[in-house]
Amino acid sequence: MRHKDNEKYSRIIAAATKVFARKGFYKAKVSDIAQEAGVADGTIYIYFNHKDDILISLFEEKMQEVLDNMEKQISSESDPFAKIEKFAFLHLRLIQDNKDMAEIIQVELRQSDKFMKDYHNEKFAKYLDLIGTIIQEGKEKGLFREDVIPGIAKRAFFGALDEMSRFWVLSKRHRYDIQTAAKQISSYFIDGIRK
Repeated sequence: MRHKDNEKYSRIIAAATKVFARKGFYKAKVSDIAQEAGVADGTIYIYFNHKDDILISLFEEKMQEVLDNMEKQISSESDPFAKIEKFAFLHLRLIQDNKDMAEIIQVELRQSDKFMKDYHNEKFAKYLDLIGTIIQEGKEKGLFREDVIPGIAKRAFFGALDEMSRFWVLSKRHRYDIQTAAKQISSYFIDGIRK
Protein backbone atom coordinates (compact mmCIF):
# COMPACT_ATOMS: atom_id res chain seq x y z
CA MET A 1 0.00 0.00 0.00
CA ARG A 2 1.39 3.41 -0.93
CA HIS A 3 1.96 6.27 1.45
CA LYS A 4 -1.09 8.35 2.35
CA ASP A 5 0.65 11.73 1.97
CA ASN A 6 0.09 11.51 -1.73
CA GLU A 7 -1.86 13.84 -4.02
CA LYS A 8 -3.75 10.94 -5.69
CA TYR A 9 -4.67 9.44 -2.33
CA SER A 10 -6.10 12.80 -1.24
CA ARG A 11 -8.05 13.13 -4.50
CA ILE A 12 -9.51 9.65 -4.05
CA ILE A 13 -10.60 10.43 -0.46
CA ALA A 14 -12.21 13.72 -1.58
CA ALA A 15 -13.93 11.97 -4.50
CA ALA A 16 -15.18 9.15 -2.27
CA THR A 17 -16.71 11.71 0.11
CA LYS A 18 -18.74 13.21 -2.75
CA VAL A 19 -19.70 9.88 -4.32
CA PHE A 20 -20.75 8.19 -1.05
CA ALA A 21 -22.81 11.23 -0.04
CA ARG A 22 -24.47 11.48 -3.47
CA LYS A 23 -25.10 7.79 -4.28
CA GLY A 24 -24.88 6.09 -0.91
CA PHE A 25 -22.21 3.59 0.10
CA TYR A 26 -23.89 0.50 -1.34
CA LYS A 27 -24.83 2.02 -4.69
CA ALA A 28 -21.44 3.66 -5.19
CA LYS A 29 -18.91 1.76 -7.27
CA VAL A 30 -15.15 1.99 -7.14
CA SER A 31 -15.31 3.09 -10.79
CA ASP A 32 -17.55 6.05 -9.75
CA ILE A 33 -14.92 7.13 -7.25
CA ALA A 34 -12.12 6.73 -9.80
CA GLN A 35 -14.04 8.82 -12.34
CA GLU A 36 -14.74 11.56 -9.77
CA ALA A 37 -11.06 11.57 -8.73
CA GLY A 38 -9.85 11.59 -12.35
CA VAL A 39 -7.82 8.39 -11.97
CA ALA A 40 -7.94 4.93 -13.54
CA ASP A 41 -10.01 2.30 -11.68
CA GLY A 42 -6.87 0.27 -10.97
CA THR A 43 -5.23 3.26 -9.27
CA ILE A 44 -7.76 2.98 -6.43
CA TYR A 45 -6.42 -0.50 -5.58
CA ILE A 46 -2.89 0.83 -5.19
CA TYR A 47 -4.13 2.70 -2.10
CA PHE A 48 -7.14 0.68 -0.92
CA ASN A 49 -8.03 -3.01 -0.77
CA HIS A 50 -11.78 -2.52 -1.32
CA LYS A 51 -14.64 -0.04 -1.01
CA ASP A 52 -15.01 -0.57 2.77
CA ASP A 53 -11.33 0.28 3.13
CA ILE A 54 -11.95 3.61 1.36
CA LEU A 55 -14.86 4.36 3.71
CA ILE A 56 -12.84 3.54 6.83
CA SER A 57 -9.83 5.56 5.60
CA LEU A 58 -12.11 8.49 4.83
CA PHE A 59 -13.54 8.29 8.36
CA GLU A 60 -10.08 8.05 9.96
CA GLU A 61 -8.77 11.05 8.03
CA LYS A 62 -11.72 13.21 9.08
CA MET A 63 -11.84 11.89 12.63
CA GLN A 64 -8.19 12.82 13.24
CA GLU A 65 -8.86 16.39 12.07
CA VAL A 66 -11.95 16.60 14.28
CA LEU A 67 -10.09 15.18 17.28
CA ASP A 68 -7.14 17.58 16.90
CA ASN A 69 -9.44 20.58 16.50
CA MET A 70 -11.68 19.63 19.44
CA GLU A 71 -8.69 19.06 21.77
CA LYS A 72 -7.24 22.44 20.81
CA GLN A 73 -10.54 24.31 21.19
CA ILE A 74 -11.63 22.90 24.54
CA SER A 75 -8.14 23.21 26.05
CA SER A 76 -8.58 26.99 25.80
CA GLU A 77 -11.36 26.77 28.43
CA SER A 78 -10.69 26.16 32.13
CA ASP A 79 -14.30 25.77 33.30
CA PRO A 80 -15.79 22.27 32.78
CA PHE A 81 -19.26 23.81 32.18
CA ALA A 82 -17.84 25.99 29.39
CA LYS A 83 -15.98 22.98 27.96
CA ILE A 84 -19.22 20.97 27.74
CA GLU A 85 -20.99 23.84 25.96
CA LYS A 86 -18.09 24.38 23.59
CA PHE A 87 -17.89 20.67 22.77
CA ALA A 88 -21.62 20.62 21.91
CA PHE A 89 -21.37 23.73 19.75
CA LEU A 90 -18.26 22.60 17.86
CA HIS A 91 -19.68 19.13 17.25
CA LEU A 92 -22.94 20.47 15.82
CA ARG A 93 -21.19 23.16 13.78
CA LEU A 94 -18.97 20.47 12.26
CA ILE A 95 -22.08 18.60 11.10
CA GLN A 96 -23.58 21.76 9.59
CA ASP A 97 -20.37 22.86 7.86
CA ASN A 98 -19.53 19.43 6.38
CA LYS A 99 -22.79 18.16 4.92
CA ASP A 100 -21.31 15.41 2.72
CA MET A 101 -19.12 14.07 5.49
CA ALA A 102 -21.96 14.32 8.00
CA GLU A 103 -24.19 12.21 5.77
CA ILE A 104 -21.46 9.60 5.39
CA ILE A 105 -20.86 9.40 9.14
CA GLN A 106 -24.53 9.52 10.15
CA VAL A 107 -25.93 7.18 7.49
CA GLU A 108 -23.47 5.41 5.19
CA LEU A 109 -20.81 4.40 7.71
CA ARG A 110 -23.36 2.63 9.85
CA GLN A 111 -24.37 0.45 6.90
CA SER A 112 -20.87 -1.00 6.49
CA ASP A 113 -20.66 -4.41 8.20
CA LYS A 114 -16.88 -4.21 8.13
CA PHE A 115 -16.91 -0.84 9.92
CA MET A 116 -19.56 -1.79 12.49
CA LYS A 117 -18.26 -5.29 13.32
CA ASP A 118 -14.57 -5.56 12.46
CA TYR A 119 -13.15 -2.07 12.79
CA HIS A 120 -11.62 -1.01 16.12
CA ASN A 121 -12.57 2.64 16.23
CA GLU A 122 -9.68 4.08 18.26
CA LYS A 123 -10.05 7.72 17.16
CA PHE A 124 -13.76 7.77 17.99
CA ALA A 125 -12.99 6.28 21.42
CA LYS A 126 -10.54 9.16 21.99
CA TYR A 127 -13.23 11.62 20.94
CA LEU A 128 -15.61 10.19 23.55
CA ASP A 129 -12.79 10.22 26.09
CA LEU A 130 -12.53 14.01 25.68
CA ILE A 131 -16.05 14.23 27.11
CA GLY A 132 -15.19 11.74 29.86
CA THR A 133 -12.13 13.80 30.82
CA ILE A 134 -14.23 16.97 31.13
CA ILE A 135 -16.69 15.12 33.37
CA GLN A 136 -13.90 13.73 35.54
CA GLU A 137 -12.38 17.21 35.81
CA GLY A 138 -15.76 18.61 36.88
CA LYS A 139 -16.05 15.91 39.55
CA GLU A 140 -12.56 16.64 40.86
CA LYS A 141 -13.38 20.35 41.09
CA GLY A 142 -16.55 19.51 43.04
CA LEU A 143 -18.82 20.87 40.28
CA PHE A 144 -20.39 17.58 39.14
CA ARG A 145 -22.11 14.97 41.29
CA GLU A 146 -19.82 12.32 42.80
CA ASP A 147 -22.06 9.46 41.67
CA VAL A 148 -21.77 10.41 37.98
CA ILE A 149 -19.92 7.70 36.04
CA PRO A 150 -17.88 9.38 33.26
CA GLY A 151 -18.06 6.28 31.02
CA ILE A 152 -21.87 6.38 31.01
CA ALA A 153 -22.22 10.17 31.03
CA LYS A 154 -19.93 10.68 28.01
CA ARG A 155 -22.04 8.26 25.95
CA ALA A 156 -25.29 9.88 27.07
CA PHE A 157 -24.02 13.35 26.10
CA PHE A 158 -22.63 12.18 22.78
CA GLY A 159 -25.86 10.27 22.12
CA ALA A 160 -27.90 13.47 22.38
CA LEU A 161 -25.51 15.30 20.02
CA ASP A 162 -25.49 12.36 17.64
CA GLU A 163 -29.30 12.23 17.48
CA MET A 164 -29.47 15.98 16.77
CA SER A 165 -26.86 15.49 14.04
CA ARG A 166 -28.82 12.58 12.52
CA PHE A 167 -31.98 14.68 12.59
CA TRP A 168 -30.22 17.51 10.71
CA VAL A 169 -28.74 15.16 8.11
CA LEU A 170 -32.07 13.49 7.39
CA SER A 171 -34.26 16.62 7.54
CA LYS A 172 -34.80 19.03 4.70
CA ARG A 173 -35.51 21.96 7.04
CA HIS A 174 -33.71 22.80 10.27
CA ARG A 175 -35.97 24.22 12.92
CA TYR A 176 -33.15 25.02 15.32
CA ASP A 177 -29.89 26.87 14.88
CA ILE A 178 -26.64 25.38 16.15
CA GLN A 179 -26.27 27.78 19.07
CA THR A 180 -29.77 26.99 20.37
CA ALA A 181 -29.37 23.22 19.97
CA ALA A 182 -25.91 23.20 21.59
CA LYS A 183 -27.09 25.34 24.54
CA GLN A 184 -30.23 23.24 25.08
CA ILE A 185 -28.43 19.88 24.93
CA SER A 186 -25.53 20.99 27.13
CA SER A 187 -27.86 22.62 29.68
CA TYR A 188 -30.01 19.45 30.00
CA PHE A 189 -26.85 17.47 30.50
CA ILE A 190 -25.15 19.91 32.89
CA ASP A 191 -28.33 20.27 34.99
CA GLY A 192 -28.41 16.48 35.32
CA ILE A 193 -24.84 16.12 36.58
CA ARG A 194 -24.37 19.41 38.44
CA LYS A 195 -23.59 18.98 42.15
